[in-house]
Amino acid sequence: MKVLHLIDSGGLYGAEKMLLALVQQQLKQGLSPLILSAGEPGIDEKPLEAEARRLGVPLTPWRMRPGFNLSGAREIWRWARDNGFELLHSHGYKFNVLMGLWPRTLRGLPLITTLHGYVKAPRYTKAWLYEWIDRMILPQMQQVIVVSETMKQQIPQVLARSGKLSVIVNGLNMERVIAHSQNPVDESLEAFFAAHNPMVLGVGRLSREKGFDRLVRAFPGILKAWPSAGLLIVGEGGQRQTLEELIHTLGLEGRVLLPGYVNNVAASMAKAGVLCMPSHTEGLPITLLEAMSVGIPIVAASVGEIPDVLGHGRGGTVLDDLSEPSLSNALLAAMEGHAVGTEVIAWAKDQVADRYSDNAMADNYLRVYQKVVS
Repeated sequence: MKVLHLIDSGGLYGAEKMLLALVQQQLKQGLSPLILSAGEPGIDEKPLEAEARRLGVPLTPWRMRPGFNLSGAREIWRWARDNGFELLHSHGYKFNVLMGLWPRTLRGLPLITTLHGYVKAPRYTKAWLYEWIDRMILPQMQQVIVVSETMKQQIPQVLARSGKLSVIVNGLNMERVIAHSQNPVDESLEAFFAAHNPMVLGVGRLSREKGFDRLVRAFPGILKAWPSAGLLIVGEGGQRQTLEELIHTLGLEGRVLLPGYVNNVAASMAKAGVLCMPSHTEGLPITLLEAMSVGIPIVAASVGEIPDVLGHGRGGTVLDDLSEPSLSNALLAAMEGHAVGTEVIAWAKDQVADRYSDNAMADNYLRVYQKVVS
């Protein structure tokens, strides 16, 4: 079966890592998957494209005019048909909209989508418009996959009650993550790690829903107890300037580092004292599964599938109260070992191995593919 995965990636985060793991497993299953990585004309190699090249994952870069480019989408599905693809698999609302607006009678190929999570963009913004159209189009898909049970509440309920919806949790290759965690951290981070201990780590897109402003505001409370502590927030996005201004306002220059993308996040996890996920909304974050695999203490907001994945506290600290004192105290307790013992770390690793493998994820997707194509 030839499957074309469609994504317009903004970095190398959870959705991208899940897709790479899925394609690797699909190759082992005997499928013929290909990632089509869209981007604007003139963009050089994207982080997803570089990682796919490093891993030997089949990918073709595709540059097209940004925005509501229906003619560009038509060019893609015509190319897919001409090259013998049997199924289109969208990862993100951009291709949900651009492909879903074409009737299947014209497009020819069945279209399914994985919803990795909504950003809940401010009303009347461009992202909000795409999300609104996306929700209108989802019932036209041949199959919709969500990555957690909680995401069922974010989609049209007529779809949630239909036979078109499947829940497939994200998975990863735990052994590979652990192996990467044993490598050195990126050279750009070595000096910061050397100067600060313990290290508080945040990983994700620099966007409002990730809640990193909460983490920055809580960090002065960490410094009162640990004057040598550092805060490292790995990722890139539209909130960089907002976060930099907040860091300046709080006088945290030199204490907080926003390095953008780094090549080996797992290595940073292995050296950090705690991972914080202060998100406003989540699906099932790959970053969380990576941290559980590595064995770093975790403090996370009680949103999305996070409470269930962490066993409601058995595998890490789950917070309903994300106020500055609450978050600071929880991070301090985790770093000092009061909230996270060896049994917590062991439980988290077992949870990933038992429930969130890339092999199980690929098997579940294969069943959906066979249902749709047949």
